[in-house]
Amino acid sequence: MLPQFRVSQEEAIQVQGDDLKATVAGIFEKMGVPESDAEVGADALVLADLRGVDSHGVSNMLRSYVNGYTSGQINPRPDISIVRETPATASMDSDRGLGTITTPKAMQLAIRKASEVGVGMVTIGNARHLGMASYHAMLALEHDMIGVCMTSCPPRTLPTFGAEPRLGTNPIAIAVPAKNDHPFVFDAATSSVAQNKIEIARRLGAKLEPGWLATEDGVPIMEEVDVPNVYHLLPMGATRELGSHKGYGLSCVVDILAGVLTGFGYGAVPGRPNFGHYVAAYNIAGFDDPDHFKENMDEWLEMMKSTKPAPGHDRVMVAGQPEAEMEAIRRRDGVPLHPEVVDYIRDTCGELSVECRF
Repeated sequence: MLPQFRVSQEEAIQVQGDDLKATVAGIFEKMGVPESDAEVGADALVLADLRGVDSHGVSNMLRSYVNGYTSGQINPRPDISIVRETPATASMDSDRGLGTITTPKAMQLAIRKASEVGVGMVTIGNARHLGMASYHAMLALEHDMIGVCMTSCPPRTLPTFGAEPRLGTNPIAIAVPAKNDHPFVFDAATSSVAQNKIEIARRLGAKLEPGWLATEDGVPIMEEVDVPNVYHLLPMGATRELGSHKGYGLSCVVDILAGVLTGFGYGAVPGRPNFGHYVAAYNIAGFDDPDHFKENMDEWLEMMKSTKPAPGHDRVMVAGQPEAEMEAIRRRDGVPLHPEVVDYIRDTCGELSVECRF
């Protein structure tokens, strides 16, 4: 994440990942979530923080999830069912379950199918927020599989030339195993910037870059600004001249695969709080010997990272590398949380009679 989305070291309160996870799991349980599911939800949130994806970690998402449970928008004990199924595919009704917790169940089903027929693809409808998409994609790695995850979100993003939001941030995540190197993990919104990052910037009082947002009437804001009170997100590329039709097109693909294909609607219909998700697992053994593939991935990753850097830059990185490096640091030093976030968690623990481990 860019510097404007990170709490300063001077302000930050460092919390060890295990303490944060135990505390968050306790809060989930008080929301009525079964213990095993609470552990999955906490693991997903804290891993996002450990990998430096603060926009989808505890700081941003925990209170949203607590509000969803207490308002009844999120079902803490969903009756998940398979609506349609073939040897390689399935469509699931998540019964308003939190996607952060239900999507790993769908990915495990996709992995089982991929182990049997080479590829597994599962859609999840009637769902709620997914969390960090790469969390679910990375579940395939330990099985020598490539994992994919997409989510069709309620509308916040304008189509190219549009003045009304029609699409969500609609992220795409792909995780690919390597042998000795870190896995390749791509995880990005198809909007210019993720919605959650805008709210982090508001909390921190940070400036926004040109091309991230549009005015209320759809005009791209092409200068540095504070977070406006009213705004729309732009598709990746910001303007047609800079390639916004590509981000717009990719966002449409996500809306179709993770929304329309579920049979439960898509981002704009029926709208918030409904989400749709898509996961897939590709069994490498169906294409190549897994060890040979992973050795080639090591070679490929090194090729990319050994690229001569442009003036003013120290090195070239690949997807998954910054997160892997940040995870090593934060597992050692702890997760930096904004004091306001720490106060919220401590207050919530006090209200719910949950042990706060920090």
